Amino acid sequence: MTPIPFNKPYLAGPELEYISQAAALGKLSGNGVFTQRCQQFFEQHYGFARALLTHSGTAALEMAALLLDLQPGDEVILPSFTFTSTANAFLLRGATLVFADSSPAHPNLDPAEVARLLTPRTRAVVLVHYAGVACDLDALLPLIQQHNLILIEDAAQAIESYHGTRRLGTIGHLAAFSFHETKNISAGEGGLLAINDVRFAERAEILWEKGTNRAAFYRGETAKYEWVDVGSSFLPSEMTAAFLWAQLEHRQRIQDQRLRQWHRYQEALAPLATVGVGLPYIPAYAAAHNGHIFYLLCRSSQERQQLINHLAAHDILAVFHYQPLHDSPFFRPHYTGPDLPHAQYYAAHLVRLPLYYELSEAQQGRVAELIMQFYFSS
Repeated sequence: MTPIPFNKPYLAGPELEYISQAAALGKLSGNGVFTQRCQQFFEQHYGFARALLTHSGTAALEMAALLLDLQPGDEVILPSFTFTSTANAFLLRGATLVFADSSPAHPNLDPAEVARLLTPRTRAVVLVHYAGVACDLDALLPLIQQHNLILIEDAAQAIESYHGTRRLGTIGHLAAFSFHETKNISAGEGGLLAINDVRFAERAEILWEKGTNRAAFYRGETAKYEWVDVGSSFLPSEMTAAFLWAQLEHRQRIQDQRLRQWHRYQEALAPLATVGVGLPYIPAYAAAHNGHIFYLLCRSSQERQQLINHLAAHDILAVFHYQPLHDSPFFRPHYTGPDLPHAQYYAAHLVRLPLYYELSEAQQGRVAELIMQFYFSS
């Protein structure tokens, strides 16, 4: 049988045509026609005060960290169960990282943990909407407002997901999206910094333009093009933006397919709950999610590896996910907080199933059948 990979990047159709158009226009280094088209789409479709494309989701997080203007001793609360970029962006700016545990019901950050970890030195909270499922913002936003904190949404996995009726990425002061090849909407690489608090808009553009006022100069708003602040090379190339534009044009079709696939898994694998295997928990406030990840929670780490091996023996690639950052080889010597048992649990038990646009209904049926065989055939 044909192998089933974990992920396969999808071409919606016009990607190569638009890349050719970008090449013909002769401006490849960024902030050309396709970059501006994508940014305008996000500002108009999402209502961001400003949207700035970046060369990765990591770069968008690094811009967010720069905008905080962190000082020595400033603390940033973030989940331990996340990718390294969520932490590195703020560590590189000198922040003291304060790792929080996940919720017992879901890999997302537990609001009670944020309340427990707040100190007078806390400057910001970084949320990760794991699997495109919203964090409990009803519980978190009062804490943010009460303590006058900056909220940053790591929405790398959460394009077109909602908290109630609000799109994820529009709720925090700043938000970062990713268009990595594993994401629903992809450009191979690429990212977006979404600015919802207008206080950050002008400076964000300067950081984006390598610390210069070049964009304002080209708009005729200043007489000189000068170095005015810190910054770096955050812009993606026009080739990346052209690819992304093709995906954005077809975003609804892509999203609809991902959700169909997610719900197929949910229906086919529902009996696993009767033997103690966990399926994704979707809170009512996060019902409108984007189907980015379908995962199972095995009953032990040994069982998880056996399931992965079982699927691999039939040419199907399933993978585990994050290892807790607080207990990583890099950070473990510096961590002085308590155990984070839920982050450890997800790290040891969670397995991600193949999910990508071109995964057929028959292929999904094959994956589900082999999983059911694993649990019920003995």
